[in-house]
Amino acid sequence: MASSKEYLDFILEQLSELEDISYRAMMGEYILYYRGKIVGGIYDDRLLVKPTKTAVAMMPNADMELPYDGTKEMLLVDDVDNKEFLRKLLEAMYEELPTPKKKK
Repeated sequence: MASSKEYLDFILEQLSELEDISYRAMMGEYILYYRGKIVGGIYDDRLLVKPTKTAVAMMPNADMELPYDGTKEMLLVDDVDNKEFLRKLLEAMYEELPTPKKKK
């Protein structure tokens, strides 16, 4: 099942207090970027983020879920209605995220 544009729009609105949020559509789902780094994505209308140490600490009871078959597990963000929490989560995760590789 692909994610809906409406859910993407809702999540982008929830993240609107952050600068430099972007996304890329990929096979019916959406990869989310914060300041050029991949933070997670929207898969089957679920917000999943990379399980950085900070993200795990901020959501100790979060479920680990597969975005799709054959991938690594990610953290399910349940509190998507809390804009302040989402802002703090992405800001806190940023330093732990890998820098994107330069394209040749």
